[in-house]
Order: sequence, then C-alpha cells, then structure tokens
Amino acid sequence: MRVILTGFGPFPGVPFNPSAALVKALARRRRPALAEIERITHVFATTYESVDRDLPKLFAQQPDIVLMFGLAGERRQLCIETRARNAVSLLSPDAGGHRAQRGVIVPGGPTGRRGTASFADLVGAVRASRFPTRLSRDAGRYLCNYSYWRGLEAARQRLALVQFVHIPRVRFSPRRLRRPGRRPASFSHLVNAAEMLLIGLIAASRR
Repeated sequence: MRVILTGFGPFPGVPFNPSAALVKALARRRRPALAEIERITHVFATTYESVDRDLPKLFAQQPDIVLMFGLAGERRQLCIETRARNAVSLLSPDAGGHRAQRGVIVPGGPTGRRGTASFADLVGAVRASRFPTRLSRDAGRYLCNYSYWRGLEAARQRLALVQFVHIPRVRFSPRRLRRPGRRPASFSHLVNAAEMLLIGLIAASRR
C-alpha cells in the first residue's frame, strides 16, 4: 500500500508550519501496522501554484491514501475535515503574494465536496491518544481547503482515499508554562494522534 503524507510550508504570519514537521515524523514511525506501508512525504509551498503543480504529480504515483495536514492556529483540536468548500479567500495572499481573483474554486460547481472516509471511525481511532479531536465541516477558504478540494477532485478519477486534517498550534519545548490551562499540546502528542489516524485510514481502505 502506498500512502502520501502532505503538509505545508510557511505562510504570511506563520514562519514555521508544524504540519511539515508532522508528515516527516509520521514517515519515520515504526509500528507493525505500518511495516509494509510505503510512505511518501511532500511539503507544499503555501501557494495555489504549488498545489496545482505538485498535486497531479503526487497522484501520478498511484497512491492508495493521501493524508493531508495543515495548520489552523486558532483551533485547539485536531479537526478531521469532512467537506471541502467551493470557496477561496479574496483577502488573504498566499506565500508568494498571490491573491485569488474570484471567490470560488470552480465557477458553477457544487458548493462543496464531501470526503469519503468513515469519519466516525477516524475519531474513534484517535480517541486512545487522548488528543482533543473533532469533526469539522469548515476547512476554511485558504490553501488547506483548496488542496482538499483539488485532492477530492483528483481522487474521483484515481480511486484514492483522500483526507484533510487541520492541526492546532503545538509546543516543541518540554518546559512548563505559567498558565497550564492554556498550554498547547505537545508535538509528540500530536504525532501519536496522527499516527493513530493514519492507521485508522489504512484499516478503512482495506475493508
């Protein structure tokens, strides 16, 4: 089985994007459930051009699963996105300074594309990690949503299972903060949760 794991690089206001570090960490994990899984990682430059250029090349490798991660810094949970919106922000430039010229991805297209994963099973797969997790119907209007839409679009022809997940900000330092109630989750905790999610996707694709 071939799995492609994607994250994003920096973008305006975010000089370090933990989704890039996450996919690299997932590729290094060694569990029996991942022993015969070919894992390919890719970090998109956070531009519309990069997604349009690189995503077809990734699908040309005939993956069984494409698991995509992106940062949603204002959220506090791991958000399993159930739907990509036919919407693009006209206000937020990408990392190359480009602004979308229209507010939709596909003029005249459907308002959204629903993912095909068993979402309740994915939440259940992550539960043992105790990482705060929820389902989300709003992937935003930026590159995360755009890549999910394009991925679901490509999956209709390639028969791959595509899933997008938003991650919250995490801490890489083990030091304790003065206000523990506001302390973000650790990166290692996030990696554990993401690994369980990946294993859940693999199990679902084999049914």
